Amino acid sequence: MMAGDVWGKRWSNSTSEIARRYMEVACRKQSLVCLAADRNTMAGLFDLIESVGPHIAALKTHVDLVDDWDKDSWSKFCSAAKDADLLIFEDRKFADIGKISRNQMAGVYDIRSWSDLVTAHLISGPDIVDGLQAGWSDVGRSGGVLLLAQMSSRGNLLHPNYTDEVVANGCNHPGVFGFIGNGSRPDELAELRSKVGGEKMIWTPGVNLAVGDGEMGQRYGDSRGAVLAGSDCIIVGSGIHRSDNPEKSAKEYADAFWNALLERET
Repeated sequence: MMAGDVWGKRWSNSTSEIARRYMEVACRKQSLVCLAADRNTMAGLFDLIESVGPHIAALKTHVDLVDDWDKDSWSKFCSAAKDADLLIFEDRKFADIGKISRNQMAGVYDIRSWSDLVTAHLISGPDIVDGLQAGWSDVGRSGGVLLLAQMSSRGNLLHPNYTDEVVANGCNHPGVFGFIGNGSRPDELAELRSKVGGEKMIWTPGVNLAVGDGEMGQRYGDSRGAVLAGSDCIIVGSGIHRSDNPEKSAKEYADAFWNALLERET
């Protein structure tokens, strides 16, 4: 399938190289799944790529949670992810001023050298996006920033007025790939999509084939409903990697999200 035919206005309106790359990967794999790779060992991460790589489009990492991390092993892991046709999304949730965020993209983990996407809060102001983009530029790479516009955890402080400010700033910044929305509430997600318009991506956690409450305040919504409401990628964690059969679960999620994308009107 051609990406332009599947994605419609999202493809034709996009000005982001990384967004078009994601849409092409999604079409090749017929999957909108970003796996939250919540494993704390390198062996566990390699196992995930091997077992579910064919059924996911992106891999969400928390590099600082890997107990046995070392530079060489991580480099091999990133190469394996690339070979599996996966975007690497470091869920760092940067929140500092631009200069500090640029430096944080370097450091011991050198996030700028291997991440395709990162998350950021806009609480410190729009200069954070410039800082993150400068980090990629420092090593001759390009990437995309996902701004947290909504969250699915109970009691979060991302209230509607704050969401509006994030969207207003993010939609006008070429370095912003898109926004993190609340997949557990399709009505809120649809409202976010109406504010964002048709160009930027919306990626959402908080979705599970089994709806309801999860651990530590997480809430889960309906998979089909999130895509129809405007989500372009669904971040799935325990529903896959804690499954008795992760490969089968990953394919079930991929099929559910992909069929919903084909059903929706742009």
